[in-house]
Amino acid sequence: MIAELCLLFFLIALAYSAAGFGGGSSYLAILALWSIDFQLMKSTALLCNVAVVVGGVYHFYKSGHLPMKKAWQLSLVSVPLAFLGSYLPMKQATFFLVLGIALTLAALVMCYRLFFEREEPIIPADKSNGITYGITYGIIGGAIGLLSGMTGIGGGIYLSPVLRLGKYDTAKNIAGLSSFFILVNSIAGLAGQAAKHAIVFDWKFAGPLLLAVIAGGQIGARLSAKVLKPRWVAGATAILILYAGVRMLIK
Repeated sequence: MIAELCLLFFLIALAYSAAGFGGGSSYLAILALWSIDFQLMKSTALLCNVAVVVGGVYHFYKSGHLPMKKAWQLSLVSVPLAFLGSYLPMKQATFFLVLGIALTLAALVMCYRLFFEREEPIIPADKSNGITYGITYGIIGGAIGLLSGMTGIGGGIYLSPVLRLGKYDTAKNIAGLSSFFILVNSIAGLAGQAAKHAIVFDWKFAGPLLLAVIAGGQIGARLSAKVLKPRWVAGATAILILYAGVRMLIK
């Protein structure tokens, strides 16, 4: 089992990191299908998110595709809410209900990216009313951060299409911003679990998976700083995630 999971996690990290994502939605979907304990699922997914995107953040920043002012604008509210979402007590049935909804939404977002999102260059929109603009995206980031903390999904899969629709920045900068957003919210989620002593790690299980995603993430991150990943990456795992999400909802 562990060998199969390592291969899947490596491929997911490779594909997602090249688009600025951590892959948390796919990790959770796979772990759910393998019937892994829900606390171990959440901790493992968040840690894998961190392991994947930390390299991406570095490479995006080094290549000039991570505007830090906008990164903190998006994360200022999301980080404490990600901590809160992770800290809130949640029974297993509630967790799987929320995760099932989140995964189903993520699959729909992936389908949108695959079939409707255009590859044309993004020209950032006029931001004449900067305060309103900042508050709006701060609230959006906060809502995604809360969901991130509750489920273990980094949130980039939701944030990226919102930023693209709003013409928040260039395509490569949005990928960099998504990486940063996933990193800080995943760390906040882990901190929330630690605060309530709910982090569950089985290093014999999680260790090989971490090595797999680090390897995949480093390869993908080096590609992402130069080449934006095509849309088909969003659809490559949509069926898997949709299946896992629907299965949780009908259980």
